[in-house]
Amino acid sequence: MPGRGAAPVRIGILGASRWAPMTLLTPAKDNTEVVVAAVAARDVSRARAFAAEHGIGRVHDDYAALIADPELDAVYNLLPTSVHGRWTRATLDAGKHVLCQKPFTANADEAREIAGLAAQSDRVVMEALQYRYHPLTARVEQIIASGELGNLERVEMAICALLPKRSNANAYDYSLAGGALMNTGVYTVDMARAFGGSTPDVVSARAKLGGPQVDRAMTAEVRFAGGHTGRLQCALWSSKLFRASATVVGDRGRLRYLSPAAPHLLPRLSIRSADGQRVERFPRRTSYAYQLEAFAGAVLRGEPVKTTPDEAVENMTVIDAIYRAAGLPLRQPS
Repeated sequence: MPGRGAAPVRIGILGASRWAPMTLLTPAKDNTEVVVAAVAARDVSRARAFAAEHGIGRVHDDYAALIADPELDAVYNLLPTSVHGRWTRATLDAGKHVLCQKPFTANADEAREIAGLAAQSDRVVMEALQYRYHPLTARVEQIIASGELGNLERVEMAICALLPKRSNANAYDYSLAGGALMNTGVYTVDMARAFGGSTPDVVSARAKLGGPQVDRAMTAEVRFAGGHTGRLQCALWSSKLFRASATVVGDRGRLRYLSPAAPHLLPRLSIRSADGQRVERFPRRTSYAYQLEAFAGAVLRGEPVKTTPDEAVENMTVIDAIYRAAGLPLRQPS
């Protein structure tokens, strides 16, 4: 792998998404190790307008043309979830690195297939669960591992957002692998695994529907191998309107913080234990900036990442189990 001082990673965007400025373009402005060099969209006129607005040098007529571009090193897959697997597979076939927007695939079987392909390649394949790269998240994991909270008893994660159907149609579309669990819920599942210490079993789940076969809200109870339990709550639209929090309880203490999926927004962590009660504060630098830094480090220097394809398989396994427990069909690739 190249060392420091190597040419930057040249990234192409699949999908002229309104999320791209926040998740990639703004962080890239402050990162000398990456260059956003190209974009493709389903509608080429939209891609041209997007490129002109954001100063992107090349526009491709379609996704396949962008993936085949020999001037690109990596692809940021921002397409609907139902086609994540298809275009990540195509990107790997073209010999390029992949940063894939969460969730990684439509279901666990597809995640296993893509993870197998990634393992056979020498390319970086990383799921864009950006919260994992923020120092606040790393500190939570450190506190739990230190034993300060004692033996874990309960983890509770809630991310209930305000995403109305009229402006977020894809999130409510079963054919595009939509649903609350696939959008905000993927964070709660990953947090449960990261903070709970293992991949849990799903005990029960209850969904509120926002369309045929599509959950607008989901609540699940889980149990870990160590005997401790957890609750995951997520919503695209619910009576709670907006709620975001993470709580970890042990027999010697507890920690809690707000905005766990975007820790840079409220970078404060409250801890109560035998050592006393305190508040720890963290940088306001966005978690997307840390994520992009990690991706570039993996591509250029072989540095490890936290959100690997194997981790994604574990996440999707829990997501599938929650859908089954709630009596809903699994999401499918398209």
